[in-house]
Amino acid sequence: MLSRASYLGVFLTFARNSLVRNMMFRANFLIESVTSVTWMMMNLGFYLLIFQYTSSLGENTGWHKWEFFAFLATTLLVNSLVQTFFMPNCEDISDLIRTGGLDFALLKPIDTQFLISLEKVDWSSLANFAAGLVLLSVSVFHLTTRAENPIHLSPLMVVLYAFYVLCGVAILYSLMIGLSATSIWLGQNSSLYDFWFYITNFSRYPMEIYSGTYGTPLRMVCTFVVPVLIVVNVPAQIIARPVDPQGHSVWPLAAFALVATAGSLAISRWIFTAALRSYRSASS
Repeated sequence: MLSRASYLGVFLTFARNSLVRNMMFRANFLIESVTSVTWMMMNLGFYLLIFQYTSSLGENTGWHKWEFFAFLATTLLVNSLVQTFFMPNCEDISDLIRTGGLDFALLKPIDTQFLISLEKVDWSSLANFAAGLVLLSVSVFHLTTRAENPIHLSPLMVVLYAFYVLCGVAILYSLMIGLSATSIWLGQNSSLYDFWFYITNFSRYPMEIYSGTYGTPLRMVCTFVVPVLIVVNVPAQIIARPVDPQGHSVWPLAAFALVATAGSLAISRWIFTAALRSYRSASS
């Protein structure tokens, strides 16, 4: 097997080759980038319209206009990284089974999960990452300079924010690769992978809005069973509101996020290797 330095070299080669392929069709690259940013701007306009009629999302949740826009920016950062590095590859797993490409991957002297997870990089998806950084910068500026209850960001909080963004990416990747690996058991059927899009919709909103008779059970399941709610909520709370209006701190949830990240990666790895053990060559 390759060393860690060699794995990095392989990934950089994948990234360079993907960029070369993207630049061969520059018009398509630009159209995809502009389309992604345009869709993001439409969503931003929708939320701007909402905040003309309300001061916060939910009563006493603490998610006022600029706190929520920091949340939205975090959503863009996490999702753009997932879409850039992992989604193009996980979408192709069922095709690899059908065409025999998985046989080829298994013959390589490199970890199979690494190979099929990072072979393609969709560089156009980073347009939303850049838009997310701009929106985050504007939101943080307003949060730190407002007259009432300004937040005070330290370098440690910025580092922790970036760290928990990566934790969120790891959780979404774990869910994605685990569901897509079931294609091996289901005979190339990718229905469970498509279910990933429905599950992750819950991560797009602050967890405080999930309350009441129906919302509370959903919040518990999506936090402690399938931890999609902590993907965006933890880093967004660290950067925008580490203490909510009720005085609750984000740090206990941040500690659980570490456990959830490690557990998600371990479970997805187990599912992937178990699926590979039951794989039968396309030529057999």
